[in-house]
Amino acid sequence: MLDIMTMNVRAPSQNRGDLQAQIAMLVNGEKRVLEIIERFGIDDFKAGMYQVMDYAEKQAEAVLKTIPDGEYFFAEYADEDSENGKPMRLALTLTIDNGRALMDYTGSDPQLASSLNMPTGGMPRHALALVGFHYVLYTLNSDILLNSGLDRVVRCVLPEGTVVNATAPAAVGMRSLTCKITHMLTFGVFSRAIPERMPACSAGGMAIVTVKTMDHAGRGVMASLGPVGGGAGGMATGDGSDGSGANNAFLRNTPVEINELEVPIRMRRYCLAPDSGGAGTYRGGLGLTMEFEVFTPGTTVTARNRDRTYFASWGVLGGGAGANAIFTRNPDGPDTEALGNTDVVPCKPGDRIRLVGAGAGGFGDPLLREPRRVLTDVLSGYVSLEAARRLYGVLIDGSRVDEDGTRRLRQEMQKARPEQQKDVFDFGLYRTAFETRWTEARYRELTDILARLPVAWRFFVKHQLFDALDARLKAGRPEEDAELVRELFDELAARYPTLRTSERQAAG
Repeated sequence: MLDIMTMNVRAPSQNRGDLQAQIAMLVNGEKRVLEIIERFGIDDFKAGMYQVMDYAEKQAEAVLKTIPDGEYFFAEYADEDSENGKPMRLALTLTIDNGRALMDYTGSDPQLASSLNMPTGGMPRHALALVGFHYVLYTLNSDILLNSGLDRVVRCVLPEGTVVNATAPAAVGMRSLTCKITHMLTFGVFSRAIPERMPACSAGGMAIVTVKTMDHAGRGVMASLGPVGGGAGGMATGDGSDGSGANNAFLRNTPVEINELEVPIRMRRYCLAPDSGGAGTYRGGLGLTMEFEVFTPGTTVTARNRDRTYFASWGVLGGGAGANAIFTRNPDGPDTEALGNTDVVPCKPGDRIRLVGAGAGGFGDPLLREPRRVLTDVLSGYVSLEAARRLYGVLIDGSRVDEDGTRRLRQEMQKARPEQQKDVFDFGLYRTAFETRWTEARYRELTDILARLPVAWRFFVKHQLFDALDARLKAGRPEEDAELVRELFDELAARYPTLRTSERQAAG
């Protein structure tokens, strides 16, 4: 059986050990379950199993009852819905009602021509749509039992033909990135309800880096260099963890020595990225930096799940957004190439690849952060002297805080601040600018239009309307908000008569 399984992978010899470990885990799990049944009997085993799920349901219900009943909305984005494409938006309306939750994904983008689609089949309790919900419950009660009983208190609405419920023959190979977006989407919608109890947004955009190359004997090798992302969001009780955290905490890195032993590369840098965590009373977790050099022709570097190059991880309650991710070939040289969200990079000998993971959002007003914490961050290389002054209002002289200067600077910064925005989130400059063009009213009209079209038309129409809106706004023509999207669609339908026919057929 093991030989048959290894025939289905590209590097059988490298995967044999992992498969053996998984098989051993299943065999051991079966052994333990049979021991319990032998000790207590099958009837008591089943009864205990259901009682554990019943208890988890009661725990989940108790958590939800601490959240004010009501309806809450949030939207989250991936940088691109396809290679060099448009932003992909997921939308979620959360309804809390006496210990029960409804998560309605209506308003999410149409299913894509790329492979970011989620194959949920519209199941109201599909695992892919609920992972973020489980994280939230565990955040609010770390003693909660993690089993399927948690899902009894929640139901999802996953509209057919959207990115969260794609229909055949949609490609789904990169659904993992969209699933990560649903995590942050869920964190955000619960933050609408209880911002003081939820952490800021985690870093997101965790890239899984692999190298396909040849060893010194000319044999093909492939290795995972590990994840490159960022940490957890700042929270009411402390800073977010650095490098990895929150919904990415289960991922572990590969030691540098193992990477250099398995493949002909040399690690040039592997560290935390200074100034990447969002500023706040409690700082967001820092992103990771990985830089390596390749030596063999025909080398291909893959950075799967690249994201957060444009949209940032948001801060809450005065906390700042985290820094964006950066992907570069041959940094700091004359032939530097910014790779954006490219996920497959062919390399030649001597090329250097640098990945910098996104930072997580900060929690609370940065001017309320204890100066000694800022000093520790500066001495540790986590925050630069300039950022300490500009973001936190802390002046540092050598290895100590200039307390009088810091007090005066913070007072000046406080006076110079504009009135606080009503929104508890800092989304960063890119999203803020994007949502001045694609307001909620315009996006709602876009969503309504796309929902009335056959699935085959939706992705195409979305891209056409994005380009048309940019052109109209660039021309400086003032227009009404939602009506502009409808007008642009009418112009598009006039150019493509079959589009109007398809719309009528879908409605009929």
